[in-house]
Amino acid sequence: MRYEHLIEINSQGFSAIPAFTREELWRGLLVRVYEPESFPVGPDDSEWKEESPGRLSRIVRFGRLEIHDSVTLEPMQRIVFDAQAREDMAAMRLTITLEEPAPGAMVLRFVYENDTAISAAEAPYEDLRHGAWLENDRDMVRTLRAWRDQGRLGAHGTH
Repeated sequence: MRYEHLIEINSQGFSAIPAFTREELWRGLLVRVYEPESFPVGPDDSEWKEESPGRLSRIVRFGRLEIHDSVTLEPMQRIVFDAQAREDMAAMRLTITLEEPAPGAMVLRFVYENDTAISAAEAPYEDLRHGAWLENDRDMVRTLRAWRDQGRLGAHGTH
């Protein structure tokens, strides 16, 4: 299974919405890694441990549900979340990549993937799952925009 979408962050030549710097956007993405519970639709709690430079392990809690994952950081470029399989969930990978397709333009590419084939019983729910991922990622970007406007993603911001 593979699902991919882009969210435009800065539009080339469109100045109605203040542009993010790459550094501000990266700082915001790091909040998703280190403090995911800070997001309105985030987990209830999380904890993390650095395994090596640029790699950490986490436990992310949604009520009684615990997701164990590892996160790999490629500074200012990409974050890869590898969620471990559970009895009721296949292993899953989410890769978020910062891309600048043209001067003044910036997008985030989200790629969700796992090695599990979709069963006939699950197929009707696949669009719902994709829609939920897209809306969650849009919500994250809306939150990052609000934090940026509040000055929380600057060099001396609180996140």
